[in-house]
Amino acid sequence: MAIDRRQLGSDFSQRGLIGSLIATTIAIGLAGFGPVLIGVPLPSGAATQSIVVNAVLFAAQAATGFLALRQMGRQDGFIPYLVASNWVTPASAVLLLLSTLLGPLGVVILALVVIPALATFINIGRFIVTLTPLQIGVLFVSQAVGVFLAPAVVAILFVPPAAV
Repeated sequence: MAIDRRQLGSDFSQRGLIGSLIATTIAIGLAGFGPVLIGVPLPSGAATQSIVVNAVLFAAQAATGFLALRQMGRQDGFIPYLVASNWVTPASAVLLLLSTLLGPLGVVILALVVIPALATFINIGRFIVTLTPLQIGVLFVSQAVGVFLAPAVVAILFVPPAAV
């Protein structure tokens, strides 16, 4: 049974993309400055570093998603994929903030979130982008490679000066 994207109640137009990008920007800011807002002390520059890393990860996810979908001949699914994925970001930011509040127990919460996160990724691929299982696997691998390589590339490009 095929599900029409319009039945899902999401706006996959350019307007929907802008709204999801705003939500992602707020979520990245929450991930960076949220701990400070709830009274958790952070080292100087940690919030900014978090925001930069999250922005790089977002760019890597978007770029690898675009490339993978283009290789599959499914460029039509890029905007819906990005919109749906972007709306997952605020939930992730809130869970990260919650895990910060709970200290060591927070790691357990994040570990328990892995299964729903994978299910969400698979369902975005299945129902939003209408990919086959093999295509979802290719998209997942491309995302994983991009997310693992992006911080390394940034670290190489922006090497901090040697301590004297």
